[in-house]
Amino acid sequence: MADHGWTSDAQYNCLVNLWNGESAWNFTATNQSSGAYGIPQSLPGSKMAKFGNDWRTNPVTQLKWGLWYIEQSYGNPCNAWSFWLSKSPHWY
Repeated sequence: MADHGWTSDAQYNCLVNLWNGESAWNFTATNQSSGAYGIPQSLPGSKMAKFGNDWRTNPVTQLKWGLWYIEQSYGNPCNAWSFWLSKSPHWY
């Protein structure tokens, strides 16, 4: 997270909450209705190949992609978490 400039406990807690809600940090989690995959629930999962062809089996690859995605889409984990909370069913 520090590589993205997120060093506060608040940002860390937002990320933990977000990915607890998305996948419970399970690197093989698959959303049965959408097909989203992995810890960050990438849709499609193959987007994570940007950080490695081992995206199906390597949680580190998934984490790198997920942090990149959050930065690109929301700026930081707390913004992503706030967005997630505003949706029902939840997604980000």
